[in-house]
Amino acid sequence: MSATPRTVAPAPAPGPAPATAGVPPLDGLAGDWIPADRLAHLPSLRNQWGQGHVNADLTSLSWLAFPPYSGGYHTGVLRIDGRPLAAERLRWSPWGVERAATRGALTVHTEVRMGYERSRLLWRITLRNTSARAVRTRVEQELLAMFAHHGTDWGWLYGTPWNHGHHHDFYATERLRAEVLADRPRQVQTLPHGERWLRLGSPRIPGIQRDEDAAPMLLESELPDHSAPDADRVREPGAPCLVDRLEVRRPDGTVTPVGTEVAGWTVRPGTDLRVGTTALGAGDVLAFRVRVDRAAAHGIVITHGNHPDSATIGLDEGRPFLRIGGEQVGADVALTTGRWHRIELRLGDDGARLEVDGTERARTRPWWEGQRWTARVTDGALCVADSRSPARSAYAFAEPPATLTANGARGLAHWDLRLAPGQAHVLEFVLDIGTSREETRGAATATAHAFEAGFAGIAERWRTTWRHAFTPGNPEFSGHLPTLHTDDADLARTYYLGALLAVYLRNTRVSRTGPVFLTGGPRLGPTTTFFWDQSEFARTAALLEPRGLRAWLLAALAQPYDHCHSFDTHNLLPVGNHYAANDHALFRTVTAYVTVTGDTGLLAERAGDRGVLDHLRAMAFRPRERRARYADGILADLGSDAWELLECVPNYRDAVVSFNAGYAGMLRSLGTLLRSVGSDAEAAEAEAEGAELARAVLGQYAGDGRWRISHPQGTDVIGHCLDFVLVAADMTGDLTPAHREEMVGFVTGRLLDGDWMRALDPRDPVAPFSDRPDHGAAGAFAAWPGATAYGLCRLGRPDLAAGILRRAHRTTSGALWGQAMEVTPDGSYRVAERGVSNRESVAAVAVTEAVLGGLFGIAAEVLRPGGPPLENAFGRLTDVRAAGHGLPDGDA
Repeated sequence: MSATPRTVAPAPAPGPAPATAGVPPLDGLAGDWIPADRLAHLPSLRNQWGQGHVNADLTSLSWLAFPPYSGGYHTGVLRIDGRPLAAERLRWSPWGVERAATRGALTVHTEVRMGYERSRLLWRITLRNTSARAVRTRVEQELLAMFAHHGTDWGWLYGTPWNHGHHHDFYATERLRAEVLADRPRQVQTLPHGERWLRLGSPRIPGIQRDEDAAPMLLESELPDHSAPDADRVREPGAPCLVDRLEVRRPDGTVTPVGTEVAGWTVRPGTDLRVGTTALGAGDVLAFRVRVDRAAAHGIVITHGNHPDSATIGLDEGRPFLRIGGEQVGADVALTTGRWHRIELRLGDDGARLEVDGTERARTRPWWEGQRWTARVTDGALCVADSRSPARSAYAFAEPPATLTANGARGLAHWDLRLAPGQAHVLEFVLDIGTSREETRGAATATAHAFEAGFAGIAERWRTTWRHAFTPGNPEFSGHLPTLHTDDADLARTYYLGALLAVYLRNTRVSRTGPVFLTGGPRLGPTTTFFWDQSEFARTAALLEPRGLRAWLLAALAQPYDHCHSFDTHNLLPVGNHYAANDHALFRTVTAYVTVTGDTGLLAERAGDRGVLDHLRAMAFRPRERRARYADGILADLGSDAWELLECVPNYRDAVVSFNAGYAGMLRSLGTLLRSVGSDAEAAEAEAEGAELARAVLGQYAGDGRWRISHPQGTDVIGHCLDFVLVAADMTGDLTPAHREEMVGFVTGRLLDGDWMRALDPRDPVAPFSDRPDHGAAGAFAAWPGATAYGLCRLGRPDLAAGILRRAHRTTSGALWGQAMEVTPDGSYRVAERGVSNRESVAAVAVTEAVLGGLFGIAAEVLRPGGPPLENAFGRLTDVRAAGHGLPDGDA
């Protein structure tokens, strides 16, 4: 490798090459029809610009986002003869989702697609009479388009629009999603979820209660505030007042006092006081007395939890108000100073009410009424306007409805059909989103009038993109992926599904840096990339999108990565708390890119306040400033906050083995990079520190493939896959044959399970306290099987690695892999929904990475591409354009 930096500037050829032989057609990678009761997590939609989630009915969607547009509530339910149908089976494909159900003689099949690289949705509804007699039916499609145009607040928990405000409200949205099967809509977003603290005074910014730091992050009812700095989250003051007689009354008449006070509580602007926990549901009443001693008092009196949907009672110029589930209502009279008033919050299916001294002073209105959005019928289309942003939306129809009406924010289209025996009838409609009423109406109408061409064109556009992903010189990607030729159909399916996941999560509009691979969603992060997840498929990304990855790296290194876990690629802002993985993740991604592309010129580029090579220096030498005062003073102390490591494994903190092994590997790789630029003395220093750290890591070995965690107060022994993954990847040469054999035995005997694996040994003492299905004992994170397979290859067991990869595709729940794959009662695995897991997670591209880097050895050693054979017992790779393979010296 030359010491002279070279800069890569991939330039695709102007036209597409023909499809590469050996690449399966995209239609063959689409899912099968899956019964709804076998799915924990319903499928998603994506279109290279945006994302969305299907719901349990036949047409509605939630969590729609086409940055800078975000959608709230849902898009509306299909009702047949006045009632919704639950989807009985679903089928995913990259270009859309099909749902189907039967009611009597009528079968209903629907499909929804996102217009490729458009803020547009297209629905097709097919009704068929399967009986021997004619059937009459009334079809009603509810039409909602609660979209906002917002240039900020695009964090992992990104802002969605509500009647009152703009914020990410996970659980309220999920309650509305579940409500789509109700015969009539209700105000379920105002019914809180779970046991929560009642707090007096200044409410905390919505997020996990940080006074629960010691608890694992199960995420069953609370989320951290992973918003971007421009989200404008403001902590409100407490309202100056006195509070007493706080209680909860249940529908059965039971009264439960809250707190242990006798004389009451004093609330001031800075008060933040927990007084007890309670759950609130329909029929419950939260009651207390309040006294204000100054006129025009302002601030918060009490909050149920610190969630975006929390029931909050406050004072505005002395007038009580209620904020709950995206709604806010207030009394029109102020409290009398110096007098005790009785305040009651009454919850019900029809909304929430605020009473003062026995008189109702305010109640929430139905969310679909015209509070923020207004719908109106114009020239056969339904147009919807947002009063708080420029967002404008329009529905149009291929077959005009018998009636199309607007009421508040909601539209309703209806058709009266008579179906002869065996007859089918097709209804088609389009939603377009933009900032101009005329333009959205015109675009929706034109698309509806040429529906078949537009609908079919979406699928064909996806097929073309898929072919381009494996075509040298294609016009769409700045690189391409190798083609795997193999007789092993299972291995091939896993490899190509992993590649499809990278293509599926690639977004071409959200980031000013160019194409990016989003981390996951669709309930989260339509602009967000995590450093850790990107590293799990760094070689694959460098092959497919080298130009995009290079730009992403420069943007990522300019972030305060020692204080965040990800960043919003739309506004280039940091998101979330720090992850201990960041140094290793960014270092590995840089070195993978440089090794694959040969672009050593990246090392001389400036990112933020320093050059890229200086970033690598700082990251690799980080153990110098983090030496543990225990564990012989050599291991790096990664901190005592489990949230910065594995989140839900409470004892996985302090001096853990995994990232100490990673630092040992980083120091040695840094030595190679430094030698390539002539800094031999510093290289020797880095290599010596790497060797010392590696010896300290080996000193933590507890036998039988397990490793010790050192804490200031002592040690724990744990059986987690992350220790195996990083030791195997970064310290291969330090392991004795006994180490290797025992580590392999531990993985195969304790973690691998059926078609997937468990992240944590179910027999580990901490397992009962860590049942989250990504990092605990109930399943495993998307990246872990691929990373484990790579580790097995490093330890000389590619046969076992191939076994993992052959089985992995069976767990996709009819689509692609999610953040967490959970074991089911029958022993199979599926994409989990609990714990706020993502339906897709880009980290699962690690299976493709394991084929390329593990089974075939592409870019396995930093700056030592070497050109390992691309044909072996597992098959053959062609069209490999990486240093050492089809990328000659001097060409990038």
